[in-house]
Amino acid sequence: MVLFAALPAHAQINKYGCIYAVDPYGKIVKDPYGNCIRTPYWTAEKNVPECGAVAVVEPAAPVVETLSLGADAYFDFDRANLKPAGRAKLDKLVTDLRRVASVSSIEIVGHTDSKGTEAYNYRLGQRRADSVARYLTAKGVPSSIISTRSRGELDPVAPNTLPNGRDNPAGRALNRRVVITVTAMEHVISQ
Repeated sequence: MVLFAALPAHAQINKYGCIYAVDPYGKIVKDPYGNCIRTPYWTAEKNVPECGAVAVVEPAAPVVETLSLGADAYFDFDRANLKPAGRAKLDKLVTDLRRVASVSSIEIVGHTDSKGTEAYNYRLGQRRADSVARYLTAKGVPSSIISTRSRGELDPVAPNTLPNGRDNPAGRALNRRVVITVTAMEHVISQ
């Protein structure tokens, strides 16, 4: 009985913020069943691991990285077959993917310039994205984490025509590309 009368005095100021009764040595007092003795100031949010609180670990934010393959270097004009330079770049990506176990998704998006109809360019962008996906799966990347789509000519990164209305071959070349986005819990793409 004397022990319990002395406990509130020791529970007032301690490293646990007055939510547990502590002994004169600063240790939490436990009942015969091993449960921590709480004060009226205790709440579940203030619980500590020594008394059964589960540490809340915030999940790490995924790392999203992008790799762009320019069509001039990696595809022939109006074609979806990979050139040797494109295969070499993808081989490097496959090596990077193999050293990381936390890759959750790979999105491959095909883009074109504005030459041709919008419908044709949409199909060409999809063929290029599918070509990259087939190459990656042939190298052992699980198809279950790969998705493909086309944006055709809808997302240019450079003007297809010059301000005077004439053709802009350099701009069109920049727009012909495949963009690969890798999502993982760590960095994947090496420089």
